[in-house]
Amino acid sequence: MLEISHIRENRDATVASLLKRSKPEYEALVDRAIEIDKNRRTVQGELDALLADQNALAKEVGKLMQGGDKSSADAIKATVAQLKDQSHKLKEAQNAAEHELTQTLYQIPNAPAAWVMAGKTPEENEEVFAHGTVPALYPGAKPHWDLAAQYKLIDFEAGVKITGAGFPVYTGAGAKVQRALINFFLDEAENAGYHEVMPPLLVNEESGYGTGQLPDKEGQMYHATVDNFYLIPTAEVPITNIYRDTLVAEEELPLKLCGYTPCFRREAGSYGKDVRGLNRLHQFDKVEIVQIAHPDHSYALLDEMVDHVKGLLTKLELPYRILRLCGGDMGFASAMTYDFEVYSAAQQKWLEVSSVSNFETYQSNRLKCRFRTKEKKTQLVHTLNGSALALPRIVASLLENHQYESGIRIPAALHPYLKFTEIN
Repeated sequence: MLEISHIRENRDATVASLLKRSKPEYEALVDRAIEIDKNRRTVQGELDALLADQNALAKEVGKLMQGGDKSSADAIKATVAQLKDQSHKLKEAQNAAEHELTQTLYQIPNAPAAWVMAGKTPEENEEVFAHGTVPALYPGAKPHWDLAAQYKLIDFEAGVKITGAGFPVYTGAGAKVQRALINFFLDEAENAGYHEVMPPLLVNEESGYGTGQLPDKEGQMYHATVDNFYLIPTAEVPITNIYRDTLVAEEELPLKLCGYTPCFRREAGSYGKDVRGLNRLHQFDKVEIVQIAHPDHSYALLDEMVDHVKGLLTKLELPYRILRLCGGDMGFASAMTYDFEVYSAAQQKWLEVSSVSNFETYQSNRLKCRFRTKEKKTQLVHTLNGSALALPRIVASLLENHQYESGIRIPAALHPYLKFTEIN
């Protein structure tokens, strides 16, 4: 969440930045947070003054008792008791104000960075890079769901029987390609200096709040209500939460981590042709890269992460473009996001396959993740993450773009991970 001190000291700049998200109601929330904070600090001042008076009177009682003046000491004790009662009430008021402030700040998204354009819809995103050419497919080229059925790569019907729509069963060469992609992405991340972790697939409520999934995306997460755990929507959540309530040394930064996990998303409200096949799933595999960074270097590291994803898509021989998202299309917690889209030649449309984001201090303020400077001061880190990569639409694009009349070509980058170079 945004730091209340920053909001208080930069009210107009904060509102101007939030208005890039095309939701004017955020201005009222900012003003409400400032008002609650003012009341909270007033109560804090009164409480501090009362506690100081109590301490001073307690010392006076000690002196009077040492001097044998018990009656005067007892009179002051009565005053101290009254002050304690007042302090207790002020403490309750302070706690209530802090809770209200936190709940209000939870409703305010991250302020978009200076480079982010104002906008409301995906059509207002800015294309900043494009690579490759759209392949010219043979007459009668098929979408990936037909190819998956033809070559027995994915059994969508079995997934519906076992669980429901959006839970495919990968079979034969389809399962092997899935595993090859995971290993390829992890090896590439290791070569780029990322430390691999294998985190839990369920997280507690604190972890959901720590990275901003709660309360914003509560309805999109699968909730195991008996134990109050949430199935992870992305490995970002458990990996970043490794550093919740952590103080790291400045020289340790940046911390670079990666991990493969299944991901679970309810995708409530999704329907129609855009969800067919692998286009939108409730369970899917993804390799995530995460960085815990010094604030002075986070945007250079964001560019580094973008280059990493570029390299993956180039090696998979897929045409792609990069979009810098406008304010209204960015995630709630993001200060700046680049989306990668791969062109699906058979479906004749762009498919999002990765988001790479800088959250600045929005997550670290919730996580209480700080670093200690050489001057022994503490400061919030910046957090970044990106999909490198999410598998479903990559698989869809690989099948569609690399198909020919009698088979599907496997890109050379995956040959070391497979015992075949074609599917036919």
